[in-house]
Amino acid sequence: MAKWTPKHEAPEPLEGPVVATITGGTILWFVLFVVQLPFYGWFDDRDLTWWVWTCLAGGGLGLIGIWYVRKRDAALKRAAAQEAAETGSETEQSPAPSAD
Repeated sequence: MAKWTPKHEAPEPLEGPVVATITGGTILWFVLFVVQLPFYGWFDDRDLTWWVWTCLAGGGLGLIGIWYVRKRDAALKRAAAQEAAETGSETEQSPAPSAD
């Protein structure tokens, strides 16, 4: 069986508002957890308490996700600023062409 190789390169990953997206999802998990708490007895009677705890786990993992994407976003901005500074210093060091 031959190994499949793609005929074209993969597209660049999309960069969007990652921090806002993860924060919104985390808030949604916690809201779902809080909304389900008054009905814990109903969930318990039907052996569905995992729904409640899944929402809490989603919120907790979302907090880790927020921490991670904020660090990632800061690192990307730092790298872009450093690259811009290096590019700017290289153009300043090169002599200007003479008008003679």
